[in-house]
Amino acid sequence: MRKIVHRHLGKVVAGAAIAVAGTAVMAGITLPGTAGADDSGGARGGTGTSQEEGQQAGEQGRAAVQPGVVEQAPAQGEKGEGRDPLTDDEMKRVERIAVSRQLFNSSENAEGERGPQRLSVDLAEPETGELDDPEAPRRADVTFYDYKDDTLVTKTVNLDTGKVERTGTQRGVQPPLSRAEQNEAARILIADPLGAGLKADYKDATDKELTSPDQLQLAAAVYRAAPGAQPALLDKCGEHRCVRLFPKVKNGPWVDARSLIVDLSAGKVGKLD
Repeated sequence: MRKIVHRHLGKVVAGAAIAVAGTAVMAGITLPGTAGADDSGGARGGTGTSQEEGQQAGEQGRAAVQPGVVEQAPAQGEKGEGRDPLTDDEMKRVERIAVSRQLFNSSENAEGERGPQRLSVDLAEPETGELDDPEAPRRADVTFYDYKDDTLVTKTVNLDTGKVERTGTQRGVQPPLSRAEQNEAARILIADPLGAGLKADYKDATDKELTSPDQLQLAAAVYRAAPGAQPALLDKCGEHRCVRLFPKVKNGPWVDARSLIVDLSAGKVGKLD
């Protein structure tokens, strides 16, 4: 009989148990619930013996089952007003403005490709003298992480003028992880020898091989090193961007992987004692 507990990461655990344990380790982490299936409907048609019979059958079917009415979301304009949330068009536009050719060529994303890693695009707070001005310009704060030198870059773009008004850079600041970063961390873990336990647990739960982050539902938290609390490999976490993953088999259980830390900046995996 296989000894799963000893050979694998530890154990496959129920969603409630890992959520409680995760909260104890990292306050403020909320793990998503078990994924459900979307309901979808389809249309079925039949063939009558004549055109008239076909029309009658269609009319009877429509009378028996009236189609559901789905209220359409309000059309989103290209530009919002005042403190309206940024539209999709505005977010795309400010990101293009914020990523200058110089920034693109001099930076790297989580996968080691050219260009910074996008983290967020948010409506910026108005300036002090503009708080009561209904005509105050709309601005957006665009945040990136540059993996080439572990720098957080924030650019404030004026949506009215289309110009970057401010650029800020910080080191040692680790905002929440983007979806792309979570996926890259999972990819590194799956490919690393320390990911063998995760893959074995996945195989036990699904009878399938784990080869891609797409097979998992992921939650994650930034990990910061504490003096003497981790192997030397992870000592730079905090200066480096490091990830603690909370993986879940899609439509299945959570897998306890809290002892494994992925250093995205170095592309390596370490295990906590």
